[in-house]
Amino acid sequence: MKDIIKKYTLGLYEKAVPAGLELGQKLEFIARCGFDFMELSIDESAEKQERLIWSRRKRAELAKLSRSILPVTSICFSMQRSYPFGSSDPAVRRRAVEAMDQAIGFAYDTGIRIIQLAGYDVYYEPSTPETRRYFLENLTLAAQRASSYGVILGLETMENDFMNTVKKAMEYVKAVNSPYLGVYPDVGNISNALPDASAVTEDILSGRGHIFSAHLKETRPGVYRNLMFGEGQVDFVSALNAFKAAGVSRFNAEFWYGGGDPAAELEAARSFLKEKLDAVFAE
Repeated sequence: MKDIIKKYTLGLYEKAVPAGLELGQKLEFIARCGFDFMELSIDESAEKQERLIWSRRKRAELAKLSRSILPVTSICFSMQRSYPFGSSDPAVRRRAVEAMDQAIGFAYDTGIRIIQLAGYDVYYEPSTPETRRYFLENLTLAAQRASSYGVILGLETMENDFMNTVKKAMEYVKAVNSPYLGVYPDVGNISNALPDASAVTEDILSGRGHIFSAHLKETRPGVYRNLMFGEGQVDFVSALNAFKAAGVSRFNAEFWYGGGDPAAELEAARSFLKEKLDAVFAE
């Protein structure tokens, strides 16, 4: 561990680099580009979901890579689109709970600290009072099980009305009332949900004391992904000041590899965000 404690850390989403690289190669590349950690993806693809049933040996290999090359300290658990906690189908809910248990065990074995949960009660079906009730029940169960392993769960603010703001996420954080459940918001999604930067600031501050980290992502009205930084409407400086006031200093750059020169894409993203982070955290 480095002796110097940074004022903030800036990590990178795994999908920001070419998919064809092995994990070790991804970590080496991201480290060379100056990021502090990588956020692992466990998404709807069979390839990523297979990580949940990795052997002890493969988990130990990831933990070794994380210690020796670049820390892997969080998971973006977007697999929950396919297996949401609130599904009206009992079989899907059972798989959702099973996958959550597997993710907690995976995180514990590999040294990962945070699992970012998708803030959907359901994704491919309509939200109803029943799906919201199932969501709360299974979220409560997930927090109880995470507490046994010292893994923390952070609700992501999403692009739909169910949980597109920190205030909405905090309703469930308060209902569950566990120190192992908080908010891991996406500033781009919040910016699309609210009318202006002052509303975004107010929303972020509503989670003070319960925000574990934040996704820094660019968006504009109706567009939630595949934008490079500077192409959207997010007021990053205003949002970063709010996060700082709320006690947050861990950030993850979220974007998707665009098919060009990956080193150039990562450098552009890092330079854009670092300029703003340095200005906000200068004092």
